Amino acid sequence: MNILMTAGAGSAVGMIVWIVVLFVFMYFFMIRPQQKETKNKNAMMASLAVGDTVLTTSGFYGVVIDIEEDTVIVEFGSNKNCRIPMQKAAISAVEKPEDAVESK
Repeated sequence: MNILMTAGAGSAVGMIVWIVVLFVFMYFFMIRPQQKETKNKNAMMASLAVGDTVLTTSGFYGVVIDIEEDTVIVEFGSNKNCRIPMQKAAISAVEKPEDAVESK
């Protein structure tokens, strides 16, 4: 017991305990929520379909016209002539047509 209570060993054990506590804190408050957010974003992109209403990261609402591997073509406004290809990563939210009908 005296060996653990010496200045060198006691502070080393205390330091290791605090480092472990710090890593556990960082995992539960920083790493884990980011992993959940990434998982939800990937699931949203996998469920993206033609006809879905999307919100882009720049704040524009549009309707998906065509989907390719990493790009989508989105139609903005009621003009039907404003079709813009963009990366899937630029989509921040997806609303399915069935969800819009249920909310009304």
